[in-house]
Amino acid sequence: MAPNMSLFSVNAILILSTDDSSRVLAKYYSPPHPPVGTAPNSTSYPGANPYPNPKDQKAFEKGLLEKTSKQTSDIILYDNRVVVFKMESDVMLYVVGGSDENEILLYNVILALRDSLNILLKNSTDKRTIIENYDLVSLAIDEIVDDGIILETDPVIVASRVSRPPVQDITQVKGIDLSEQGLLNAWAFGKQKLEERLRQGL
Repeated sequence: MAPNMSLFSVNAILILSTDDSSRVLAKYYSPPHPPVGTAPNSTSYPGANPYPNPKDQKAFEKGLLEKTSKQTSDIILYDNRVVVFKMESDVMLYVVGGSDENEILLYNVILALRDSLNILLKNSTDKRTIIENYDLVSLAIDEIVDDGIILETDPVIVASRVSRPPVQDITQVKGIDLSEQGLLNAWAFGKQKLEERLRQGL
């Protein structure tokens, strides 16, 4: 087992605007508990957030956008970090990992993010739509990566967990009687149906 192996494979997920080089959404990750014996405020252990303050983050994002705007590939090494990215309309999607991270793993994360957003935003992944549906986009990212640990890379599963429930389901839930008597009625109804099924089976 390699000494630097860690579940914390993602340092950041970024969505940056290509029009004005502004940040649309950024999530930087650090393990909640640094390894024992790590110096306070250290960023040298595996999975540590290399950009702990907003000034460092903005400088990294600006340089990253300048570097990737001229690239034809989807994977680069920038600032000693593996960065995979995809261009969608007027935004760039980025997944940032450590220099020794598996590029294929990070590439699967960027594909999951892109495809999830296409499903959730109905193929209109642009800055305006992302801002209008910020809650869905943020939840989708949280379903894919949590604290830098990759949880899910299937875009259909991510979108199904994040999408809003249909309107008719909401109205049905509102009509349920949750009082004590209503719950007793539901229990009696369920018991009656179970007895009928058991009688039919015998």
